[in-house]
Amino acid sequence: MEGERPPEKYDLEERTYQFAHQVREFIKRIPKTLSNYEDSKQVVRASGSVGANYIEANESLGDKDFLLHIKISRKE
Repeated sequence: MEGERPPEKYDLEERTYQFAHQVREFIKRIPKTLSNYEDSKQVVRASGSVGANYIEANESLGDKDFLLHIKISRKE
C-alpha cells in the first residue's frame, strides 16, 4: 500500500517483549515444584531483563553506553 511503512526487520523491542511474555506463559505450564519455583523466578527475571537492557541501550548517552547495555542484554 502506498504511504505504508514496511515492517521493521529487527523490531527487537517487540521481539524481546514477546520473548518475556512467552517465557511467562511457559512457566505457568510447568509443574509447581520447589526447584521449578526457584528456577522459574530467575528465568522470568532474566527474560524481562533482556528487553529492559535493550530499551536502555536505545536510550543510551553515547556509543560506549549503548555497547555496555547491548552486551548486558546479550548476556541475559
